[in-house]
Amino acid sequence: MAVWALGINHTTAPLDLRGRFAFAIDQIEPTLRALRSSLARQPEAALVSTCNRTEIYCAGEKPDVEHTLDWLARSGGVSPTLLRAHSYTLQDSLAARHAFRVASGLDSMVLGEPQILGQMKDAVRAAEAAGALGTTLSQLFQRSFAVAKDVRTSTEIGAHSISMAAAAVRLAGQLFEDLAQVKVLFVGAGEMIELCATHFAAKNPKTIAIANRTLERGEKLASRFGGEVMRLADLPERLHEFDAVISCTASTLPIIGLGAVERALKRRKHRPMFMVDLAVPRDIEVEVKALEDIYLYTVDDLAGVVQTAQANRQAAVAQAEAIVDAGVQSFMHWVDQRVSVPLIQQLNAQADEWRALELARARKLLAKGEDVDAVLEALSKGLTQKMLHGAMAELRTADAQARERASNAIQHFFLRSDR
Repeated sequence: MAVWALGINHTTAPLDLRGRFAFAIDQIEPTLRALRSSLARQPEAALVSTCNRTEIYCAGEKPDVEHTLDWLARSGGVSPTLLRAHSYTLQDSLAARHAFRVASGLDSMVLGEPQILGQMKDAVRAAEAAGALGTTLSQLFQRSFAVAKDVRTSTEIGAHSISMAAAAVRLAGQLFEDLAQVKVLFVGAGEMIELCATHFAAKNPKTIAIANRTLERGEKLASRFGGEVMRLADLPERLHEFDAVISCTASTLPIIGLGAVERALKRRKHRPMFMVDLAVPRDIEVEVKALEDIYLYTVDDLAGVVQTAQANRQAAVAQAEAIVDAGVQSFMHWVDQRVSVPLIQQLNAQADEWRALELARARKLLAKGEDVDAVLEALSKGLTQKMLHGAMAELRTADAQARERASNAIQHFFLRSDR
């Protein structure tokens, strides 16, 4: 059984290219079905899609990396050549190591961040719902989750990391003298926005507002922070009211355009605005960044902020990598053993058939009143003859090389000194 992975992430592909391959959680099931139907052997498959990465994991009799890459390129509307230049492909132990490192937060923009583990679990549930998750990938991900748990409980891998949310607050603090006088707008109501709102709320901003497509979910989040809720449709008319805007939605197109921001700046008399776009694809048009008095940061812009205290993390990273190494060895040993499973099943079935035949013959003899000891003797001889028949036949063959191979095998399996 072969295992392979194909992906792009924050280290290999620019933000706009990653945006072409961003899949919302409700898109994963149909996407997996389309992928599997495009491949001849219908491999097991799972799709992980986050702000920083899109990765496809597959398992099948033979690796089919090129066809997987071609399909993904078509789904994103780019050439295979372009995707290949910004992607990575991994097989077997390297694919397993990558999955374990991703789950453990070792491959994240924020070293040790915990959100990726939940996102991978969501991806596994979606793969199960699509009927795409078989025995091999199920083992791969369950073991990756176990390794991640071990890394988090046994090391301090996340102790020195700065989350995206904390980085956004830090940058806002550099722009505004007093965050308690800042009006903050959060666009979206997902996990990342909830995390950002929690960090900003700790600084007691002047006001907090949540803009969301559905008011019910926005109201639930706003109530936690004593904020107000508004519809996305009202955003252009109210954008000027806010000093800081943090956006992270699942929209496939920008929801805050250049014109809306220009009008907001005019109404603010060009007082500066702090904006953070954590969405992939972008929520805020890229041209906004060029406006004076606008301080716009994307997920990639935050990379330099979150990668701090690197020296303090080296010991924890070394410990985590050792845990990953052990997990990879264990998984590959399990994969190697899976090759023998069909043969083991056939062997057990043959032995059961022989046993059933000899038991049936013994019961008939006992029913006729035959001596019990004689029946047991016949039963044991019958089983022995059936088990040794193939070996004896090989030893009697005219082919000298075949006899030698049979002799070595028989000595190994039947005449071992430790028995």
